[in-house]
Amino acid sequence: MGTAERKERQRAELREKILGAARDIVVREGFGALSMRKLADAIEYAPATLYLHFESREDIARELSVRGFQQLLEYFTPTARIEEPLEQLNALAQAYVRFGLEHPETYRLVFMEDPKLNSALFGEGHEDLGMRAFEQLVRPFEELKARGKLAKDADSRQLAEMVWAGVHGIVSLKLACSGFQGTPAEPLTSTLVSTLVHGLPGLTGAARPRAQEQLGT
Repeated sequence: MGTAERKERQRAELREKILGAARDIVVREGFGALSMRKLADAIEYAPATLYLHFESREDIARELSVRGFQQLLEYFTPTARIEEPLEQLNALAQAYVRFGLEHPETYRLVFMEDPKLNSALFGEGHEDLGMRAFEQLVRPFEELKARGKLAKDADSRQLAEMVWAGVHGIVSLKLACSGFQGTPAEPLTSTLVSTLVHGLPGLTGAARPRAQEQLGT
């Protein structure tokens, strides 16, 4: 291995060490506790060394957000094997909630901190991880359209946003109001998806929600 290659490997290893220490601090104490000085102390390097790899703690947080979306996509991966769209939609919703509750500090960092930390993940280019995750929620609705089970003029993206807003609400409620002894996350998520698809139990006639009409139920 040449000198240049060795230096590049050492640089990559140090970058990962910085990110690992940052993740530990965020998980342990929350994003507010992360500072370049605390991070430098944790890895036993001078603060100036960190600035050779990251411009600021926000730069580190954005990288952690990238890793967070990659984790979310990994949670979504098994749902691709489900052929029935409504089953897949429920599995995606459950995977999202499970990710949020199993990685609470990562979730807070990605979805509940400064929007600047994840805004780049919804643009174009190789970091378009946010849109890739969102498209996973759009796909079941598009498949329902293709099978003639969803109105052709139904807005698949809007329906996917509604699901996202719902599961985000479930995760946020469980994280922020842990003292509230409500319905466990898994059945609550199933109820969310079921209500979107079938409407409120016993609701008939003119009161049927638009989403229910679009699904032809």
